[in-house]
Amino acid sequence: MAFTYLSNYPLEEARELYLNALNQAGLKPQVESVPTSSANGRVTAEAVYARICAPHYNACAMDGIALEASLTNGASETRPVTLLEGSFRWVNTGDPLPKDADCVVMVEDVIEAEGGVQLFGAATPWQHVRQIGEDIAAGDMVVPSFTQLRPSALGALLAAGVLEIPVIRKPVVGIIPTGNELVQPSSDPKQGDIIEFNSTIFSSMMQEWGCEAKVYPVAVDKPEVIISRLQGAIAECDMVLLNAGSSAGQKDYSVEAIQAVGSVVLHGVAIKPGKPTILGMTQKDGQVIPLIGLPGYPVSGILVLEQLIKPVVSLMSKRQEQEPEFVEAVVSRRLVSSLKYLEFIRARLGKVGGQVVAVPLNRGAGVVSSFVKADGIIHVPQNTEGYEAGEKVRVELLRPMEEIEQTLVITGSHDPLIDEAIDIMRRKWTDSFVASSHVGSMGGIMAVKRGEAHLGGVHLLDEASGGYNRSYVRKYIPEGGVRLLRCVQRSQGLMVARGNPLGIRGIEDLANLRYVNRQKGSGTRILLDYLLKQRSLDSKQIKGYEREELTHTAVAAAVAAGTADAGMGILAAARIYDLEFIPICEEEYDLLIAEESLNNPQFQRFMQALQSEELKQRLEAMGGYKLDRPGEMIEL
Repeated sequence: MAFTYLSNYPLEEARELYLNALNQAGLKPQVESVPTSSANGRVTAEAVYARICAPHYNACAMDGIALEASLTNGASETRPVTLLEGSFRWVNTGDPLPKDADCVVMVEDVIEAEGGVQLFGAATPWQHVRQIGEDIAAGDMVVPSFTQLRPSALGALLAAGVLEIPVIRKPVVGIIPTGNELVQPSSDPKQGDIIEFNSTIFSSMMQEWGCEAKVYPVAVDKPEVIISRLQGAIAECDMVLLNAGSSAGQKDYSVEAIQAVGSVVLHGVAIKPGKPTILGMTQKDGQVIPLIGLPGYPVSGILVLEQLIKPVVSLMSKRQEQEPEFVEAVVSRRLVSSLKYLEFIRARLGKVGGQVVAVPLNRGAGVVSSFVKADGIIHVPQNTEGYEAGEKVRVELLRPMEEIEQTLVITGSHDPLIDEAIDIMRRKWTDSFVASSHVGSMGGIMAVKRGEAHLGGVHLLDEASGGYNRSYVRKYIPEGGVRLLRCVQRSQGLMVARGNPLGIRGIEDLANLRYVNRQKGSGTRILLDYLLKQRSLDSKQIKGYEREELTHTAVAAAVAAGTADAGMGILAAARIYDLEFIPICEEEYDLLIAEESLNNPQFQRFMQALQSEELKQRLEAMGGYKLDRPGEMIEL
C-alpha cells in the first residue's frame, strides 16, 4: 500500500502550528519548591518577594568609632573636636550601630588622645552606616516570574530571608533509540552494526537546555515493542523523543506508535535534512506530553532539535539561554574610577533613540541586589580615571544583545506598581524585558529629555496651581517631543508605628521627631517641602530631614525598625510593614514618554499590563491606588 504520511510544512509554519497546538492542549511548566541554596540555574515559577530587610539591622560599614554626628559639629583641620570616653564607642565593620549613635567615623580619621579621641573633620548623620533595608527592603520584589536564577540572585534571596523558592521543575525528556541494527558504542563493531550515539548527543543537548535526560534501551523494529517502550516513557517523562523510524521505510513505525498512544499534529517539515519529522502529543493525568519522532541521521536530529524542539523546551522550562558578548554603550552618568585597578561596574542596559545606554548601578560591595538587576558589566581599564556622562564605554553583556534591544527602559519615581506591571508582562510574554531604576521624578524627566530612558515615572506637585507634572514637563522640556500619560492616583501620607504611639496627626507634628526622607528631586520630597512651607515650618526643625532613602518601602522599613518615628510614603508601603498610615493627600502618578517610543513593542505590552484587570486586582490588594483611565494622554 502506498505511504501517504508526509506533509511539507514550511519551518516557521510548522513551528507555529506545533506550539499553538501544545498551548491549546494546555502545555504548561510543572512547579516544585527547592531550597534557595540549591536553586542555581533554576527558573522562578512566580514573583519572589523579600521576607526580611537586607541588612536587617543598622550595620557599621567601617572600622572606627560610632557616635552622634552632632558631637562633631564645627570640627576642622584647624579646630579639631575632642571627644571623651563614653561619648563614642569603638566598632568593627558589620557591628550593629549602637542605639545612641547615628554615624561611624573611620579609624583612619580618628586620632587617639588622652582620655578620648580627636576628630579633624565633622561627621554627617548616617555616614558609613548600612541602614536597614539599604540593599533590599522586606516586601520588595527580588526577582519576577520566569527569571533564571544566578549565584548573585541566590545571595540576594537568602539575604532577603527567602529559604525556599518555587521553581519550574526541570522537564524530564525520554529518549528512545529504535532499530534492529543499533549496537552500543564499541571499538570493534561488526559489519552492518550501527553504533548508537544519537541518544548521547540528544541527551547532552537537553541537559544544556536545562532538562534531565533519560535514555531507554534500544527498541527493536516491531510496532508492539516500540508502542510498549513509548508508553513506559510517557509514564515517567514530560517529553519523549523517538529516534528513527519516522520516514517511509518498511520498518518505520514511529507514526503508528505515536498515533497508538496519542495524536500526530504534523508529519513532515520542508527542511533538508530533517524532512520526516513527526510532531505529536498525548495526555497523562491532565499533563500534555510532547511526542517527537526524529529522523535517524544525527545531523537531521540535531537540526530538528535546534529549530523545532528547543522552543518547546523553552515553553516548558521558561528558560532563556544567553550568549555572552561585548557591546559599545553610552554611559548615562559620570563614572569616577581609581587609576590602580581594572574596575567592573554593574549596569542596566537598554537601546534608546538608536544607541545603547548603560545606567551604572550601585557599586557598593554589599549591594548584592545590583547584580540581580545588572544587564552588563562596564569595564573600566587600569590607568583610567573614569568616564564623563555621554562617553562610550565597553560593556560585557550578561544578557543577549537582542534582549537589550528589546528592553524597555523605565526610570524616575519609585512605585511598586511598575514592578507588578513588569511581572504581568513577563508572565504573558517571556521575551519581555524591562530595565527599571529609581532616580526620583526630576531624574525621570531629565532621563527622558536626554534620550536615556523610554519612560519616566513622575508625581511632581506644582505649588502655584496645585496640579501635578504638567508645568514641570513644560518647563524642563519646552521643545516638546514627549507625551504625558495618565497612570494612577495614589494615597500619600505619613507612615508611623502601629497604634501611632506618639500621637502624630500630620506634618505639623514632625518637629523634633526622627524623620526619614526621600532623596532630592523625588516627588515625595517636593511634596513634603510644599507642605512644610504651607505650615511655615523650617526643615531644620525635623531631625532626619537629610536622611534619604530611594524607595517608599525603604522608608517604611526604617519606621518599622524603629530608627525613625515617621516617613512619608504610599499606603501600599505602609501595609507591607503593618504601619499606621496618616493620609495627607491624593496625588497623580503619571508616565512621561518620548514620542518616538510610543510605537515601541515593549511599551505597547507595558500599556496592556497597565490596563489589565490583573494589575487592577493586584493594586486593590496592595491598597491606596485608583486606576483612572491609565494610558490616556494628558494635555500639556
